[in-house]
Amino acid sequence: QVQLVESGGGLVQPEGSLRLSCTASGSASSFYAMGWHRQATGEDRDLVARIWSNGLTTYADSVSGRFTIATNNAKNTVYLQMNNLKPEDTAVYYCFAYSAGLGREFWGQGTQVTVSS
Repeated sequence: QVQLVESGGGLVQPEGSLRLSCTASGSASSFYAMGWHRQATGEDRDLVARIWSNGLTTYADSVSGRFTIATNNAKNTVYLQMNNLKPEDTAVYYCFAYSAGLGREFWGQGTQVTVSS
């Protein structure tokens, strides 16, 4: 199995920045895709950003140009740099990783991001 541990959430003022990190450990050493979803209170869980093993990235329209996703060289840690944060970015952010070898997706426990003055 694979465990994903997120860090970096918290309270930030509008136009501020936060960096989320998610490190994977366990039976998979690398992943076909990693990324982040988020879920605001009363809303569905939606994709924020995804990065594939070849480096290609996908972003939700609402965060494009403000958020940047990246992985480390070992491709077992995924980062989400969030700039120019807005109150509507407030949500629980969940890390995910897809292992082709294990044939399934894994999820972290979530980290709260609150954007408020």
